[in-house]
Amino acid sequence: MIFNSLEFFIFLFIVFVLYWVFLKKSLKAQNVLLLIASYVFYGWWDWRFLSLILLSTIVDYFVGIAIHSSDKKSQKKRWLWFSVLFNVGLLGFFKYYNFFVDSWVDMSSVLGYNIKSTWTLSVILPVGISFYTFQTMSYSFDIYHKKIKPTKDFLSFAAFVSFFPQLVAGPIERASNLLHQIANKRVFNYNQSVGGLKLILWGLFKKIVIADSLGPIVDDIFANYHTYPASTLILGVVLFSFQIYGDFSGYSDIAIGTAKLFGIELMSNFKFPYFSRNIAEFWRRWHISLSTWFRYYVYIPLGGSRSTKLISVRNITIVFLISGLWHGANWTFVFWGGLHALAFIPIFLLGKNLSFKNTVIGEQTLFPSLPEAFRVLMVFALVTFSWIFFRSESIADAFSYIGRIFTNFSFETYLHPKGYRVKDYLILLGGFIIYEYIIRKDERSPFNFKSGIVRFVLYTLVILLILLFYDSEIDRSFIYFQF
Repeated sequence: MIFNSLEFFIFLFIVFVLYWVFLKKSLKAQNVLLLIASYVFYGWWDWRFLSLILLSTIVDYFVGIAIHSSDKKSQKKRWLWFSVLFNVGLLGFFKYYNFFVDSWVDMSSVLGYNIKSTWTLSVILPVGISFYTFQTMSYSFDIYHKKIKPTKDFLSFAAFVSFFPQLVAGPIERASNLLHQIANKRVFNYNQSVGGLKLILWGLFKKIVIADSLGPIVDDIFANYHTYPASTLILGVVLFSFQIYGDFSGYSDIAIGTAKLFGIELMSNFKFPYFSRNIAEFWRRWHISLSTWFRYYVYIPLGGSRSTKLISVRNITIVFLISGLWHGANWTFVFWGGLHALAFIPIFLLGKNLSFKNTVIGEQTLFPSLPEAFRVLMVFALVTFSWIFFRSESIADAFSYIGRIFTNFSFETYLHPKGYRVKDYLILLGGFIIYEYIIRKDERSPFNFKSGIVRFVLYTLVILLILLFYDSEIDRSFIYFQF
């Protein structure tokens, strides 16, 4: 079941009515419903993998209690390591087993040993495993570091682990935020629910009108990059930048909006990252829940920036490389993470990594200053260049793609094999960028205009565009489902 499908909205309507009309007086009944709904939602893909969520839930529930009740720090640490090894083991087996086997075989062949890869397995990647394993681990970490106390309410904890709006692609929530809300009584708030519906609508626009419409063009260019000139290759990676942004931030908007319908507030996951003025600001605005997770549970435990510059650079590099590997079992993702590390480290060494922390582009003016605009364009160019590695099937393909940009530089009008009108999409994309700039100060209020007429026109236009661009023949799944 995916957010941009009719069955999801039927499902959502049924759960919403049961939750607020029939079960509003009982917190326990509401949480039972959330748990059942979450398992139904996840089991829609493959019910067999529900056992993994349940197992991870049971393990970390009891690990949390064990960490808290242990008298010795050594015992607490052993329980924490049990949680880490269990969850990383699940993730490693289902997501990385074949990757590491194939990498070992390739490395052996480079060293002159011919080893046949007979150990690989036909393993299906469970949707969302990278997200819920990190979420349950954060619970154990926070108890170990005495940030929170363990809950003895298994029902609330199970609902926290499997909460369906953010189960398969985040945001990755900490227990101090999400579990606290699930364990305490919620009251229906009309304004909160309306705000949720607005975010759902905006998320659907990003996914269907922006991401899905650009997808076929991007797929064609990357699949046939060896036949296209540089102008088309540049077009392809620029469009992919907006495809992945519309796809993933669209999912996050729908997730946050759906949670609002049930009286729960999730953390922001995207804050207009393509308006960033350096790469550090970009990572404060892109996939915020993941970068926050790595900061709290990897970077700071490694020593963060409290030690020497050399150690800090090491820690930054480790975080970006692991973050890259988290995205997928391919060296392209590791290389992508390494590129971002190389871009981030000079800013850190110059002490500029906290610049623009609490500001947005054009904070006091309607238009950005020329220096701001230049910085934004440079950051976008850097991020877009790195997406080539993220999107390519292999590092060799990525370098070949880049090579053709520099060795076959010519301009030709791109014509999609199935006749997609690229110019129309570029005009639409330009309008989307302008609109995002207008609303750049508040990612949770995409239609926050005082005039009722303006809001009505916007709602009508967005809905019409969603209906116009909805294409049942293309793959409508979200990109981050594969991670």
